[in-house]
Amino acid sequence: MSLPVVATGFGTGLSLIVAIGAQNAFVLRQAVSRRHVTPTIVVCAVSDLVLIGAGIAGVATLLDRAPGVLPVIRWAGVAFLLAYAALALWRAVRPVGMTASEAAATSGTAVILTCLALTWLNPHVYLDTVVLLGSIANQHGETGRWWFGVGAAVASVLWFLALGIGGRRLSGVFSSPRAWRYLDLGVAALMVTLAATLVVGS
Repeated sequence: MSLPVVATGFGTGLSLIVAIGAQNAFVLRQAVSRRHVTPTIVVCAVSDLVLIGAGIAGVATLLDRAPGVLPVIRWAGVAFLLAYAALALWRAVRPVGMTASEAAATSGTAVILTCLALTWLNPHVYLDTVVLLGSIANQHGETGRWWFGVGAAVASVLWFLALGIGGRRLSGVFSSPRAWRYLDLGVAALMVTLAATLVVGS
């Protein structure tokens, strides 16, 4: 075991995942509503582990050889982000009150499917986790790249746990409908911004 390589993987993975994006915003919203938090965290963490492993195993090379895959993922991501932004706006302008228990009154299946879509339809996931992280990991040699992956995986799991625990502690703040409206307006603005960056980068 190489602790310096694990630490490098941890720092690199954390720096890529901490930025507030569609996936993190969704996890935070589920956490503050205290609905389906555990499956949401599990889906995000397991997805990250799969993507990290895929990048280290050489999927980055595959994407380089099939560049036509990324545009398809990009435009699917744009469509989904805009649809999710519209949903957030709808929640924000609804005249009925939204308490912490009501704000995420969707089924566990719907939550998991949304979480999967926000993760796997996000082109940045492939560029950051698969291509970039995989490329950096493979610079550490046959054995070192997997220790690098261990560090990145630990960073991912700890981050999603922190979001889940931190969000639950904010549930009192989000007991008022106004707080939920502000959160949903912020989520909608974030989704539109992310969609715009994908379009500009196409």
